[in-house]
Amino acid sequence: MKVNPSSCLCPVLLCLCFLERGYEASHHSQAKIISRSHNATHNHNQTKDGETEVHHRPKRGWIWNQFFVLEEHIGPDAQYVGKLHSNSDKGDGSVRYILSGEGAGSIFIINEVTGDIHATKSLDREKKSHYVLHAQAIDLNTNKPLEPESEFIIKVQDINDNAPKFPDGPFVTSVPEMSEIGTSVFQVTATDADDPTYGNSARVVYSVLHGQPYFSVDPKSGIIRTALADMDREAREHYSVVIQAKDMAGQVGGLSGSTTVNITLTDVNDNPPKFPQKNYQVFVPESAQVGKPVGKIKANDEDIGINAEIKYSILNPEGAGMFSISTDKDTREGVITLRKVLNYEKKKHYSLHIAAENTHLDPHLSYLGSFKDDATLKITVGDVDEPPVFSMDYYIMEVYENAKVGTEVGAVTARDPDSKNSPVRYFIERREDKEVYFDIESISGVIRTTQLLDREDTPWHNITVMATEEDNPSLQSHVPVTVQVLDVNDNPPMINTEDEIIICESTRAGQASPITTITAVDKDDFANGKGFSFSFPGGVPANPNFTIKDNEDSTASIIARRRRFHRLTQELYELPVVVWDDGEPVLSSTSTLVLRVCSCQRGTRLKICQGEAFLSSAGLSTGALIAILLCVLILLAIVILFITLRRSKKEPLIISEEDIRENVVTYDDEGGGEEDTEAFDIIALRNPAAAEELKFRRDVRPECIRPRSSRRPARGHHSPSSLDIDEEMDIGEFIKQRVAEADQDTSVPPYDSLQTYAYEGQGSPAGSISSLGSTGAHSELDYNSMDDWGPKFEKIAELYGEEVETAQLSA
Repeated sequence: MKVNPSSCLCPVLLCLCFLERGYEASHHSQAKIISRSHNATHNHNQTKDGETEVHHRPKRGWIWNQFFVLEEHIGPDAQYVGKLHSNSDKGDGSVRYILSGEGAGSIFIINEVTGDIHATKSLDREKKSHYVLHAQAIDLNTNKPLEPESEFIIKVQDINDNAPKFPDGPFVTSVPEMSEIGTSVFQVTATDADDPTYGNSARVVYSVLHGQPYFSVDPKSGIIRTALADMDREAREHYSVVIQAKDMAGQVGGLSGSTTVNITLTDVNDNPPKFPQKNYQVFVPESAQVGKPVGKIKANDEDIGINAEIKYSILNPEGAGMFSISTDKDTREGVITLRKVLNYEKKKHYSLHIAAENTHLDPHLSYLGSFKDDATLKITVGDVDEPPVFSMDYYIMEVYENAKVGTEVGAVTARDPDSKNSPVRYFIERREDKEVYFDIESISGVIRTTQLLDREDTPWHNITVMATEEDNPSLQSHVPVTVQVLDVNDNPPMINTEDEIIICESTRAGQASPITTITAVDKDDFANGKGFSFSFPGGVPANPNFTIKDNEDSTASIIARRRRFHRLTQELYELPVVVWDDGEPVLSSTSTLVLRVCSCQRGTRLKICQGEAFLSSAGLSTGALIAILLCVLILLAIVILFITLRRSKKEPLIISEEDIRENVVTYDDEGGGEEDTEAFDIIALRNPAAAEELKFRRDVRPECIRPRSSRRPARGHHSPSSLDIDEEMDIGEFIKQRVAEADQDTSVPPYDSLQTYAYEGQGSPAGSISSLGSTGAHSELDYNSMDDWGPKFEKIAELYGEEVETAQLSA
């Protein structure tokens, strides 16, 4: 193809035309026209005598590869693309060129005579880079193609009409502070819609428009790096870097685009904690509670997060013994807590050497120095008016029982711990639910009794003594006081006489085993009753039946002196015994033992009376047993008398074997009504005179009865019963007659079997809808009037209406 100079009409694109020529020549991609003989379209088969026919292969007369057209053409005329020409065209206008394919006729037009192709529209390579078309040359005389249809391509040649873009911007990234120069931060990539294979239209280079001298960017790769050493987050944390991308390899006239990269410096531990000042003071009252915070101290750290975490410690032993320090995680303050009770009178000042250091250190930043700081905290103990202090934490006192009222029990002492040493006053806390046994002197603290004390009643007394300052009664302190009541020998010993002593009749005098062994009890303390002595009362003649033996172990044995005992001779013996304690003074008491004689069971060691074992176990006396026996005898006599009276009653002489009641069978199941005669013989209840008469049932309505109706029976119809009534007779009159007949009839069952029929439908415009008034199969009434009776009768009227119509049709 020969390039027509008219394709370079635009002066601005003149240089591009020359570049296009060189590019096409170097790649051999321009359209070519190859000439051939004029008769290329005809096949000549020459035949000679004696020669075979020779076929000649036709040759193509024209061929091309592709044309080029510049995009974004803005000239006034259509842009010339190229020319189609066939060797068969002699220039006489007999050849017609036809163009078809993509954009033919709309974007690309052809001069059918000359074959010149023009682009009528401005093309955009980024939307469509090439068009495939087909060309054909036709002979106008024969209207046949001179050449086979050929395909060619029109490529849209790129110009630099698209600027680089950052589709994902702006960007957010971060880099640690104190990073070295050249540390990679982020990479940006710009896209250019121009053809990257042609020229420099899509060749992009990067540069920093804003953000120097802190950051730089690689012109080719777009990698952003740090350009300044030791950037400090605490000085500046956020940076906005503007990156530009320019095509045409950055040459003048190239298009450009930009984006913003927001860079944040992340924190590293490059700042040690610092106390704002080296000396601090705090006032703590001596009344401060142990375990409670008494002060705070804080060291500042410009770092954030874990890099700013601080641990506090007390360095000097004196301060660490009285106080402790911990870190508040929220405020990062050092909280000082009291470990021991403060005493202003003993020590008024404390000095604490406190250190603060980071818990997370970065080894790469160790060259910056020690990440630790210290300060001094002086604590001043404040004097507080404290309540009195007792000399002891608790008091235990003693007093003898039965001591005189006002006897001194003991004394408590308390003092004012403050330097002014205020006088102290004492009181006993009173409780309404407890009786008052003691009182205290308010000045001396001496405790005295107010009542006689009984150890056997209350051996211990617990009271609370309160001490207050005379100058400030609101300051109080309390101390528990326990008073022990000491025992005196004021209770004589006592012998346990509740158990009955049994003497067997077989007991012999002087047997090895005693009748019984007795013991004594004493309410006094063991010190006043550790030993007991037993004997018979003095001045009394010796007992002929028994003697007592002191076992010298606080027990005594009762021994028989006579050979045998007889229950019938004497059943009970009373034996007085005296018991002494060895207390100071010696106390004694006399008790009477009761001994019962009985015949004991043989072959056992248990002393149980044989004859009275049952009574004793049941707890009944002889009189009670006699009364029970009398009651049993009386009841037995009453029963015998009742039986005798029943046997003396007269019975009937003759018992009828033919009792009419025997024919009545009682059953519980539900029968079949009046028709059921299998289980109940109804003939037995009827009047014998009328039993054989056949009577028709009067408890059902006769089938032949026809109530009053507007219709008369058909001719020839005869009722099978003689009970026909007059059609004009009212049904009420009919019922009255039947009632009268039933009352006079003696053959009816002994129960009422009359069925009562009442009038239906009174008060309704419909009247009675009973079937008693129907004498025929169909009624002559006009049921259409039921439509006026309301919605309840619409369905009935419809049904009867249909029935009447059907009956009429059948008739």
